[in-house]
Amino acid sequence: MTAPRVVLGVGGGIAAYKAALLLRLFTEGGASVRVVPTASALRFVGEPTWAALSGQPVATGVWADVHEVPHVRLGREADLVVVAPATADLLGRAAHGLADDLLTNVLLTARCPVLLAPAMHTEMWQHPAVVANTALLRERGVHVLEPDSGRLTGADTGPGRLPEPERIHAAALELLAGAPGRAASGALGAPVASGDLAGRHVVVSAGGTREPLDPVRFLGNASSGRQGAALAARALARGARVTYVRAHTEVPDPAGAHVVPVSTALQLRDAVLTAAAAGGGADAVVMAAAVADFRPAAPSETKIKKSDDDDAAPVVELVRNPDVLAGLVAARREGRLPASTVLVGFAAETGDATGSVLEHGRAKARRKGADLLVVNEVGGGRAFGTPDNTAVVLGADGSERAVGPAPKESVADAVWDAVAMRLTRGRADQRGDH
Repeated sequence: MTAPRVVLGVGGGIAAYKAALLLRLFTEGGASVRVVPTASALRFVGEPTWAALSGQPVATGVWADVHEVPHVRLGREADLVVVAPATADLLGRAAHGLADDLLTNVLLTARCPVLLAPAMHTEMWQHPAVVANTALLRERGVHVLEPDSGRLTGADTGPGRLPEPERIHAAALELLAGAPGRAASGALGAPVASGDLAGRHVVVSAGGTREPLDPVRFLGNASSGRQGAALAARALARGARVTYVRAHTEVPDPAGAHVVPVSTALQLRDAVLTAAAAGGGADAVVMAAAVADFRPAAPSETKIKKSDDDDAAPVVELVRNPDVLAGLVAARREGRLPASTVLVGFAAETGDATGSVLEHGRAKARRKGADLLVVNEVGGGRAFGTPDNTAVVLGADGSERAVGPAPKESVADAVWDAVAMRLTRGRADQRGDH
């Protein structure tokens, strides 16, 4: 297989120096990289640096090598276009189809995945114009990473920091893995599907919710969000538009997903139901988040103090959180979601004297009423926080598929296989096929 052809666009921000590290990751991984810096980017990092690190001539303008028509050829021939940093100006020009330099021409002619890694000050990232431009790009299928939060230029801190090169590189590899004609397996070893979720909108929840006790303490769980992130990433690779409702996670957000950050179970419920009903209804909802079953009945508005006079501890009254999956099933039954929406739940189980993990999972599947329930054993170093998982995908039709031990990406693909089969079956039923 030939080396992947990557165009690395570099915008005119101080974070341009980090693009040199990203370039090194690509070249060391065997990619053939053409660097296309803007005129402003060359004021931060010069052309000789890009040429030396890429081993390729640097394309700097539409008037260089005109006979090769670089403003068309570079985009057409690329397997992936990555822009890092993508400034507010670049996001705006890309969103509105402007093409006044070589890089924006490349973005217009590219027929491969495009990944943008924004970097700018917090006020710029949160400005309504930038928010709208980012949303427009995502609606068109451009993969826009969420910037990191941290130290910016000078003494400023906040969201807007360029994601670390390793994170951008990992996102790029995922997109390359799903590109037509590329590798037969994903960057993380998961099989690549053939776009069987193209045109579908799916909602994925991930991570562990946190229920506040007071302003500094909370009830939480050990979920890292890895399985939910893998589900979102694999859905993107298979062509879906993904809304990613993310509670607390320890992994980067999947490139290209529309991210809805939440904290508590109530916030997650509202965000999932809203996303699932939007635009005529989602095609599938996968509830991979670890949602707290209980929350403090009356969180303290001030920090709970311990007394030095005795060993007494406060008594915390708990109330039940709503069952989000059951709420989705009820919404579908009542017509607030389409009857065709495929609903998928997750059950983290431990065996006990009353039954095995799978027996508890089957009982939960009957109670929940979802189309699919993914059962996995937790505890003892299993599932939570690990790169691998072992699961059984239970279908409401009585089907069972065991997966693993395997990378969580493979478990994710097994789930999407089952979802895609049900979506295809539903489409055939609507046509009257037999």
